[in-house]
Amino acid sequence: NLVSRKGNIYKSFTTLCHEIAACLDVENAIVDGEIVHLDAAGKPQFYSLLRRRSPQQFIAFDLVWLNGKDLTRKPLVERKRILRSVVTAQPPGPVRYADFIERNGTKLFRAVCDMDLEGIVAKRKDGLYTPNETTWVKIKNPHYSQLEGRRELFEKRRAPAA
Repeated sequence: NLVSRKGNIYKSFTTLCHEIAACLDVENAIVDGEIVHLDAAGKPQFYSLLRRRSPQQFIAFDLVWLNGKDLTRKPLVERKRILRSVVTAQPPGPVRYADFIERNGTKLFRAVCDMDLEGIVAKRKDGLYTPNETTWVKIKNPHYSQLEGRRELFEKRRAPAA
C-alpha cells in the first residue's frame, strides 16, 4: 500500500502501487518517497498529480524497512546504498531513485530555483531515520511558480463542514 506520513492510505494510486511493487527487488519494504507527475521535460507538475493524471511516478529517497529488518538506526548513506540496490527499474519507469549531492548545496539550490523547482532537502549523511526528531531541512524556492493557490486549496480541504 501507499501510505502517507500521517497514516492515510492512498486508494487512488492502486496502479502505481502495483507498479512499485513490481519494480522493487524485495519481499517487503517501507520506502520513503514522493509521488509525482512529471511533464515531458521531467519537471514535477503538482496540479496534474492532484487531478490524478497519468503516469504517476514514485521518487524513492529513503529506505526504512527491508525484508523484516528495521533500517532506521543505520546512517543515511547506508540506507541510500541499500535503496539503490533494490530499485531495479530504470527511468522512465514508475520508480526513480533520488540520488544525493554531497557538496555544492548552494549551487544546487540556485540551479533548482533557475529551473523553477520547489526546493531541496538537506540531510546529514550520518543521520538516522528519526521522524519524531527530524534532522533534515527543506529549503524552499521562494519564487516557485506552482505554490500559487496551494495554501487556499488545502485550507478549503481542512475547513470543517458548516
